[in-house]
Amino acid sequence: MPPDPPSHGTAVRPALAEDLTAVRALAEGAYALYLPRMDRRPAPMDADYAAVIREGRMDVLSDGGDSGRNGTVRGFIVHFARDGDWFVETIAVDPARQGLGYGHRLMAHAEARARAAGRTVIALYTNAAMTENLTYYPRLGYRESARRVEDGFARVYFEKRLPDAPAS
Repeated sequence: MPPDPPSHGTAVRPALAEDLTAVRALAEGAYALYLPRMDRRPAPMDADYAAVIREGRMDVLSDGGDSGRNGTVRGFIVHFARDGDWFVETIAVDPARQGLGYGHRLMAHAEARARAAGRTVIALYTNAAMTENLTYYPRLGYRESARRVEDGFARVYFEKRLPDAPAS
């Protein structure tokens, strides 16, 4: 079971243009672990986060400050409605804060946003080389739904039916 998500002193809020430098640094730091395992840079290391922020598809978790506005960005999640479900495209947490529940808090936030948007399923993928994720997502209630190679990446798809969603 993942640790309880931190709440005191942290906030999840929409990403702002001024978060871009921190977001890029988080993506580099969080995904650097996987460079020796892959034949190319993980896609989140090279994403156009300026566009993602402009499109309103990213939220950040920050600590300190008031309501997270003046705090330090410790993680981010890119998520949005897609093809009838809610899709988590990228999640990254400061490597120094991993294992403290920040990722769990961001995932819980995405699930709440999905429910608020009337979505019953939340979906995501990870790279097969990111073996830590292959055990992390099932601990959050996700089940593997597919494996396939796309754009040269070996992707493992997961999905979760949201708790108050009707069974299919």
